[in-house]
Amino acid sequence: MRNRQIGFLISLIKQYGGRIFEKMLVEYGIEEFNGPQGRILYILWEQDAISIQELSEKSGLANTTLTSMLDRMEAKGLVTRNPDAKDRRKYLIALTAGARSLKDAYEQVSARMTELYYQGFSDAEITRLEKQLRRILNNLRKRIGEK
Repeated sequence: MRNRQIGFLISLIKQYGGRIFEKMLVEYGIEEFNGPQGRILYILWEQDAISIQELSEKSGLANTTLTSMLDRMEAKGLVTRNPDAKDRRKYLIALTAGARSLKDAYEQVSARMTELYYQGFSDAEITRLEKQLRRILNNLRKRIGEK
């Protein structure tokens, strides 16, 4: 295979996208959390009160990384850890009212980022690109033993 640059390009896209996303959060007055914490909030906005393990699987973050992020988010009043009524050894991560109130502004920032990413692409190109990216993601997940 000749010299391919997928990893390098994805890293650059992530780096530039992250910088722009952080600036947009500030423009929308969201200073309570950063981009990576936004990923956690997004998952919880979709399904609140889930275990750390489930949150780790959905976010792709290691449990140790996630635990330290959740500590900071809990200190900022964004999430709470509540004992699981079904299994007292587990805790469920839940959103606070303050975190729920940030959802609309976060979704506006996300929509602007999506527009920026797909600027100049046709619907067919977007569909093809997303299908190919999912294949890459599945290849990587298989490699580490995930579904």
